[in-house]
Amino acid sequence: MDDSGQTSAEFILLFGGIIVVVLLAIYMYNSYMSDLSGEIASREVREFNNQLSNIGRYFK
Repeated sequence: MDDSGQTSAEFILLFGGIIVVVLLAIYMYNSYMSDLSGEIASREVREFNNQLSNIGRYFK
């Protein structure tokens, strides 16, 4: 019996499965980072507006 073909096919399936898992992890990480950047930008804008309001009190 020639088992080298079966071994090669199993390695191809194994590496294919690993690639699928890595691509799913990258996709989820990308979605997480996109959501996080929106929150950070929103928080920074809010803090900037608060600081401008605090400075504005000195000029009234």
